[in-house]
Amino acid sequence: MDYRKNKSNHKNVNHRERDFKKNPGGYDRQNSQVSEELDETVVIGRNAVKELLLGGRDVDKLYITSGEREGSINQLLGIAAERGIPITECDRSKLDAIAKGGRHQGIIAMAAERNYSSIDDIIAYAEERGEAPFVVVCDGVEDPHNLGAIIRSAECVGAHGIVIPKRRAVGLTATVAKSSAGALEHMRVAKVTNLPSAIDSLKERGLWVYAADMDGGTYYKTDMKGPMALVLGSEGFGISRLVKEKCDFTVSIPLYGQVNSMNVSCAAAILLAEVARQRNDKEV
Repeated sequence: MDYRKNKSNHKNVNHRERDFKKNPGGYDRQNSQVSEELDETVVIGRNAVKELLLGGRDVDKLYITSGEREGSINQLLGIAAERGIPITECDRSKLDAIAKGGRHQGIIAMAAERNYSSIDDIIAYAEERGEAPFVVVCDGVEDPHNLGAIIRSAECVGAHGIVIPKRRAVGLTATVAKSSAGALEHMRVAKVTNLPSAIDSLKERGLWVYAADMDGGTYYKTDMKGPMALVLGSEGFGISRLVKEKCDFTVSIPLYGQVNSMNVSCAAAILLAEVARQRNDKEV
């Protein structure tokens, strides 16, 4: 279904990278408190990782000790490669920290808290509800608390799904699930290899794409009704150049204080609430 219609009243403003305040984090944050229990998304040891890879659960990433590519490790890496799972080599000390004292045997898998959906699933869900698609695209959000908060806000305002990249971004970890306060159970999340291509796919399905960036049009003066996707940038670098080039319009939140940017999850809540207001207010 082609949802895209002429929006002649829009003015696309040149924009630069949004400088969201960085909050370091993600599933590779080290923790030296070995007495703390691992959450169920952290799977350690060769046999446990093998069972995970052969099962139906989605996996966000594999960590292996640098140079550890012999014996059964090679078999596991082959399975991971076939499934398109990112593999990161790192020092044994990092694996020790992630495992919190557990015997990891040179390999740790970061399993998703729940399985991912696809963009087709998200669009189909919107059509099932008889609504124009409303999608949130996260370009490299690294902090699990931020992603969880975005998922919560998106669910509250009636968004149909979230799109996140496979690399350089946090996946559906236990912390993301907890930070979403239950919203993850109701939200379809698609994880894609190439975000610019995914945006092209959304546009082919009729969605207009809005970048949340500096120097854009004032968000509450911008028509965001109809089929749309809102793109949010990473905490430290904003929206990447290739992703920006794929967006149709740019929207900004006016700021009046001394700090020149908002936390990405806070900005998301403001923008998503405005999209929901426009979609549900017949007088807009």
